[in-house]
Amino acid sequence: MVFKSINPATGKQFVTYKVMPQKHIDGIINNLHRSYLSWSQTDFEYRRKILKKAGEILIKRKNVYAKLMTDEMGKPIVQAVSEIEKCAYICQYFAQQAEEFLAPQIIKTDARKSYITFEPLGVIFAIMPWNFPFWQVFRFLAPMIMSGNVGILKHSPNVTGCALVIEDIIRDTGVKKEIFRTIIADNDAASFVIQHPHIKAVTLTGSTRAGRSVASQAGAVLKKAVLELGGSDPYIILKDADLDKAVTTCVTSRMINSGQSCIAAKRFIVVKSLQKKFEKMFVAQMKAKKMGDPLLDNTDIGPMARFDLRDELHAQVQKSIRQGAKLLCGGYIPLGDGAFYPATVLSDVKKNMLAYSEELFGPVASIIPVRNEKEAIAVANDNQYGLGAAVFSQNYRKAEMIAKKKIEAGSCFVNAFVRSDPRLPFGGIKGSGYGREMSYFGIYEFVNIKTVYVA
Repeated sequence: MVFKSINPATGKQFVTYKVMPQKHIDGIINNLHRSYLSWSQTDFEYRRKILKKAGEILIKRKNVYAKLMTDEMGKPIVQAVSEIEKCAYICQYFAQQAEEFLAPQIIKTDARKSYITFEPLGVIFAIMPWNFPFWQVFRFLAPMIMSGNVGILKHSPNVTGCALVIEDIIRDTGVKKEIFRTIIADNDAASFVIQHPHIKAVTLTGSTRAGRSVASQAGAVLKKAVLELGGSDPYIILKDADLDKAVTTCVTSRMINSGQSCIAAKRFIVVKSLQKKFEKMFVAQMKAKKMGDPLLDNTDIGPMARFDLRDELHAQVQKSIRQGAKLLCGGYIPLGDGAFYPATVLSDVKKNMLAYSEELFGPVASIIPVRNEKEAIAVANDNQYGLGAAVFSQNYRKAEMIAKKKIEAGSCFVNAFVRSDPRLPFGGIKGSGYGREMSYFGIYEFVNIKTVYVA
C-alpha cells in the first residue's frame, strides 16, 4: 500500500510513500521507549537547547518548508511561511517557560513536607490533520520535548512529506536520543499504536467522528486522550457593532487557510437591522479575495487540500440552497485544473438547513439573521460544536459578559477573530472535544501530576 501526494493546485501526483508494516512500527515504538528511559532524566537546560535549535532550523529553512506545505495541501505561500514562523515561536516559548510551568509546587499541609511534582509519562502518540501540517504538530511537540516525554506521529497521508521533514528537524538539532519519529501508517495501524503497551497517551486533532473512535480505543486501554475536533464557530454581530471592523475581521477569519480551519468563523449571526448592510459589505470583501496559484504572494484563496473535500463542500452548499438558503456569491466548481472553490456566501440560513448545523470546511460563509441579542446567543449555542466564538459590539462590558457567561465554547473573543496563541490554552467543549493544548494547561495534559508527602 502506498500514499500518493497529489498537488491540489494542479491535480498532478508528484511522490508516493510506502506504508510501513506493523512490525516496523512496533520496532519504532520500542526504540522510542528505550530512548525515553534516558531522555526523561535529562535536565531542562539540555531540553531547552534542543528545542531552541529546532526553532532556529525552522526559521533558516522556512521557505523550503513553506513550499513543501503548499505543494502538498495548497496553502497560500504567504500563509505557509507564517505557519513555519509560528512554529518557531512556540519552540522559543516553551523553551523559555516550561521549567517554570513544571517546577514543583509546595503545598502546606500537616506533613513535614508536601508538594506537587510533574513527571513525564513516556511515549505520546499524535494523530494530526493536513490543514496546518507543521503547526498542529509543533504545538504538541514543543511542550512534549520540554516535559521529558517522547513522541510518535501519524500524520494525514496527503502531508506525509511534511511529517517526515519534522522528524528530520528534530534529528538535525543534534539530540543524542531518538525522541520523535514519524510513521507512515493507515487507520488500522493507528489502532495498533494506541493499544501498544509502550504508548502512554494519545493526542488527536481531527474530525468529531475520528475523535469518537480514538477516544473509545484509548478509553478501552485506560489511556488519556486530548481531542481537538471540529468547529462551526459562531460570530455574533450585535446592532451596536462597528460594522467596518466587524466585516473585515469576519472575512479575514473565514478565509484563513482558504477557509480550511477548525477555528475559522463559519456562522455569522447578524441582527436583522444590520443584515442588508452587513451582507453588502461582506459579499464585496469576499468577492475581492483572489483565487489562484498558491505559490504567488498575492493569492488569497488556494485550492482545497483534496478534490474529494472540494466536492463534498460543494454538495453541502447545493443541498443548503435546495433547502432554502440564498446564494449571494460563489457556489460553483470552477473550470480548469485544481481543487479550487470560490469564496461563497449563503444568506437567510435557518435551523432546518445543512449550513446551519454542519461544519462547512472551506471558503463558505453562512449568514443567519436573528431578531435580537437573546436570539443571537441561543443560535450561537444551538450547535454540536464548541470550539471558538466571537462577539462584536462597541459596548465592551456587555460583549465581554456575553463571551464570558453566555457562549458555549473553549475560546470566545471580543471584536477580534479566534486564533491560537502559545500563551493561552486552546481546545473545545461539546462535539469539539476535550483537553487543552498550549499554555501551562497544555503541558500538564501529558505529565503525571504527582503528590509527594513526607510525614
